[in-house]
Amino acid sequence: MKYAEEVRDAARALYLKFNTPKEIAASLGLPVRTVYNWAIRGKWNEMLPAESVEVAIARRVERLTNKDGKNELELEELRFLVSQHVKLMAQKNKHAERMEEIRAMVNTGGAANDGWQGGGEEGDGEGGKKRKRPRKNDVSELTKEIFDEKAAGHLFEYQQYVREHSDELFRFILKGRQEGFTYYFAWEGFEKAVLTGKNQIFFSASKPQAEVFRFYILSIAQQFFGIELKGNPIRLSNGAILRFLATNPNTAQSYSGDLYGDEVFWIPKFARLHEVASAMATHDEFRITYFSTPSAKTHQAYKLWTGDEWKGDDPKRKAAEFPTNKELRKGGQVCPDGIWRYVITMEDACAKGLSAKVNIEKLRNRYSATAFAMLYMCEFTDSRDAVFKFSDLEKCEVEFGIWQDFDPTALRPFGNREVWGGFDPSRTGDNSTFVIVAPPVDPKEKFRVLAVYQWVGLNFTWQVKQIEELMKRYRFTHIGIDITGIGRGVHDQLIRSAPREVMGINYSVDNKNKLVLKMIDLVERRRIQWVKDAVDEVAKERVDIPLAFMAIRRVMTASQNAMTFAAERSETTGHADVFFAISHAVCNEPLDYEYDRPSVWGFSEAA
Repeated sequence: MKYAEEVRDAARALYLKFNTPKEIAASLGLPVRTVYNWAIRGKWNEMLPAESVEVAIARRVERLTNKDGKNELELEELRFLVSQHVKLMAQKNKHAERMEEIRAMVNTGGAANDGWQGGGEEGDGEGGKKRKRPRKNDVSELTKEIFDEKAAGHLFEYQQYVREHSDELFRFILKGRQEGFTYYFAWEGFEKAVLTGKNQIFFSASKPQAEVFRFYILSIAQQFFGIELKGNPIRLSNGAILRFLATNPNTAQSYSGDLYGDEVFWIPKFARLHEVASAMATHDEFRITYFSTPSAKTHQAYKLWTGDEWKGDDPKRKAAEFPTNKELRKGGQVCPDGIWRYVITMEDACAKGLSAKVNIEKLRNRYSATAFAMLYMCEFTDSRDAVFKFSDLEKCEVEFGIWQDFDPTALRPFGNREVWGGFDPSRTGDNSTFVIVAPPVDPKEKFRVLAVYQWVGLNFTWQVKQIEELMKRYRFTHIGIDITGIGRGVHDQLIRSAPREVMGINYSVDNKNKLVLKMIDLVERRRIQWVKDAVDEVAKERVDIPLAFMAIRRVMTASQNAMTFAAERSETTGHADVFFAISHAVCNEPLDYEYDRPSVWGFSEAA
């Protein structure tokens, strides 16, 4: 059987990611022998990049760990590889420690100096002349005065205000989105490491987000101080180490230093992480800083913010008064529990310099009132009437890069595997959203939201062309489109080129209920996944998939004799478009698909 060149390219791409021929065959639905023949004839093994034993073991461990339904042989292989990895890392760490001891003695003129001095003088072989050997990550010439001068000319007023309170033992800052606090605390952490020599620890809701700290620090050091920093973690010449961690407590508990926690209201199992994080800054010399946009009042970090965790059942503590968010917007305060709290909304930030970069009125128009209040005005959502629990939505998030069979940069990002599409049409001032979802091929797999596209203010003919372009890269077998309103135009044009794939969805009360019930079923059973820091492929901005789900509420029909679902959405604003686009894609699977639903939702006939 002759296969398309795109299929062979997809197989080769997976092979170069170190997938075995058997895994490639299973992923693309090919005979194993065919994959072996392609690999031999194409000499794919010669294209594989060289890698160390440690990297090869770590790669295989990661793949086996993320695989569902491991058999006994794979479990045995995983145990063996982990044990070997531990031995290799122990040897490597022992060697690194010895080398560090030697460097320390050399730098201080110790007995281990064998003729060269790191950062000192070295013979150049010409009459005994000496020259300087530059030290790695050398920050010895940076002073407080230099940092003060650079900060005054570069940081916004509200960032400088937080800098003035950098010596508080525990800071908790509630902020609006995109106010530059990840950047600012990268600056502050670098400054503290240089001036105090203390370790700095940065963690966030995901590993890629934590790495943003590192990127900013490298950029700040180069741009403002002319220093090229290297390494991960970054070890400065004064001994301070800057570490960048995800939210796994087991990887963090062995470190100590000043601690910076980003987007803590979006971190699952925050209580356990906070317990470990607090231990990392036990000594009085270390500081803790949390900063985040708000999420739901049911999040574990909410009690820490309100002081309820500190109050507990103690009558005296319960009587203690904490400042309101309105009061905290006027300035930070040390509260009865010893935490310095501060609230900075987008309105406040714009009044203090950020208006040069942000048009707040455009943001108001882009989001619904609730979404804007949550994202930019520091207001928490109350999930009492929400259909989806924030804690359930957190469990659907995965790290970027965990899907080994998906490469968004490839010509065929998902190979020849089928995908389903969902389109939610534009209203006036509302985004049109198109999502690509990978359906499961067996009961162990889950639905995966591969990509999100949001188009603003463009006619449906142009949008149809964009979908047709995506159909050249992905093998669509279903595209669900809301045809109740102006989505009819997209549907009627697209169905001409894809009559078998396109399915119109008419929004009756019954159909809307079925769509939402299907999504409830997937979330409760954890049969759907999306990337934590998913982005809109058009604007390259973060897409709040959990927030879109939380916009869905229980409401009564107009006749008041039946319950249905609705999103906070009007003709001029909208936010649940991502949710509905996903529901239009996954509705291709029947509601009762071989599972007994655990949900207790029920409905009477709509009038």
